Amino acid sequence: MKGRVFVIGLGLIGGSLALCIKKEHPESTIIGFDINREQVRLAKMLGVIDETAENIPDGSQNADLIIVSAPVNDSKTILKALSTLPLKPDVIITDTGSTKKIIVENAADLRDKGITFIGGHPMAGSHKSGVSAAKDILFENAFYLLTPEEMVDIDKVEELKGWLKGTKAKFLTITPENHDYLTGIVSHFPHIIAASIVRQTEKLSESESLIPRLAAGGFRDITRIASSSPNMWKDILLHNRENLIALLNQWQEEMEGVKELLQTGNEKDIYQYFYQAKQYRDGLPIKEKGAIPAFYDLYVDIPDVPGIVSEVTGYLAKENISITNIRILETREDIIGVLVISFQTEGDRQRAEKCILTYTNYSTSNGS
Repeated sequence: MKGRVFVIGLGLIGGSLALCIKKEHPESTIIGFDINREQVRLAKMLGVIDETAENIPDGSQNADLIIVSAPVNDSKTILKALSTLPLKPDVIITDTGSTKKIIVENAADLRDKGITFIGGHPMAGSHKSGVSAAKDILFENAFYLLTPEEMVDIDKVEELKGWLKGTKAKFLTITPENHDYLTGIVSHFPHIIAASIVRQTEKLSESESLIPRLAAGGFRDITRIASSSPNMWKDILLHNRENLIALLNQWQEEMEGVKELLQTGNEKDIYQYFYQAKQYRDGLPIKEKGAIPAFYDLYVDIPDVPGIVSEVTGYLAKENISITNIRILETREDIIGVLVISFQTEGDRQRAEKCILTYTNYSTSNGS
């Protein structure tokens, strides 16, 4: 496809989409804008975009596709601004926000002018941020939710999918309301729970000084998502508060049920509670990318000797395998420790495991 693509917001998501479009449609021209001028400079220097725009009106001129990749509150303002500009009649505008109902409602002025707006949510991410972390493989095999209103021409939806073909994502078309309900269950609500666990633990650590040290391993893993951007999650929760209030009411009922199990002390019922949770969790797809970005971990049993970490990472570097994070669990003198290495894709994890088994006799596992 040929044409001009204007990306508003050159962070991880906006930058990665720009790379995907450029790779799949090399004859297209990618224009970029961000309120952070350093991000714009980096995007141009790294070849993420072809041209820079000084402002939104300049970048929007003659654009065939406009991607709004900004925080949800900012996206509302940007959509209002776009509705006042002289856009091409056949332009498609989409966004990348984590909530959809309010965003789609704020695109009403565009619809009234005959401009096509299609809500979008690429369900992928990384622990890194900014355009320097952008990758054209970020969305590969991830779900990409599209939320067109009923009056949107199906051909326009297909055209948008064509522009985004290079993401190699799995497109699903649902209503904005259904989107917010589903992502509330599998993404927004778990973020609340993770944050609440961390906050409770912080309060308890005021009287128990060992808690921070003991929480350095598995506790950090199960609460990882609590490290997400507070500003982003403030906006997401406010946009999806009705669904989340209902889910929190259900969660209170669930916790009352657990409390009752403990009060009665019925071993069979307690076992069954955890058994059912294990059965459902173990049946979830392993290789699918879901609502919460996954990090593909490899656990390597290593001896506690000087230079062991650099040895292992040296083998990975030799095979050109990139890692996203690395840490050590339970390492003590003369005792086998566990090196946890995180990768961005399942393919990288598999290559790393083969590499380590080739160069060493250390045992490995994927921790699933």
